[in-house]
Amino acid sequence: MRVFGLAGWSGAGKTTLLSKLIPALTAQGLRVSTLKHAHHAFDLDTPGKDSWVHRQSGATEVAIVSANRYAIMHELRGAAEPTIEELLPRLAPVDLLLIEGFKRHKHDKLEIHRPALGKALLSPDDPDIVAVASDSKIDGLAVPLLDLNDIAAIAEFVRQRTGLG
Repeated sequence: MRVFGLAGWSGAGKTTLLSKLIPALTAQGLRVSTLKHAHHAFDLDTPGKDSWVHRQSGATEVAIVSANRYAIMHELRGAAEPTIEELLPRLAPVDLLLIEGFKRHKHDKLEIHRPALGKALLSPDDPDIVAVASDSKIDGLAVPLLDLNDIAAIAEFVRQRTGLG
């Protein structure tokens, strides 16, 4: 499974880009999954529902299964957050895993940068950022600059960089 990441400050458009990049890649016959890092507590469950009650009662894992999908929720209960290396074997094999976040992890990343946000570029301090996608011209980059609105070009860059092109 090939891995490629998107990194950037909150509000830069990582999720928006992924929502356009995934269909562009799957239209080319690739099987794509995503892994998203959250910096805050989150819950996919609904308080009061059976699966929520199971977790609140102390279950380590709760699997919810239907004819359309399944989900497995794992409670860490004080254990360390798992690494990408620990999570990869738990995912079904696909052609490409796109990672949103995990900006400190060592994998190739595309930085999503909007100068209008007033945040510094991550790429000068992160050797794993292999390109920057922006909605503005940025001078002096040591990596390629891609047009954030050119999804086809970004998809082609990802395919080439991961050896899927």
